[in-house]
Amino acid sequence: MIMNDNKMKQCHFCLANAKEIDYKDIESLKLFLDGHARIIKHKKSAVCSRHQRKLSTAIKRARFMALLPFVQG
Repeated sequence: MIMNDNKMKQCHFCLANAKEIDYKDIESLKLFLDGHARIIKHKKSAVCSRHQRKLSTAIKRARFMALLPFVQG
């Protein structure tokens, strides 16, 4: 979910009124990873700082549980 610079940026999770970000929801977490399986910065992904912290925690948990790769090459 990469936003262009000319569009107005709004948090995807705030708009969806999401309380928690589930580490088992792999398809939504993959939207916030780049081609090398690195976490996209909040300026590119248009996620607020609160949800960026929760998102990075969920991605790290999914990596530890072997649901997401650490690196992709």
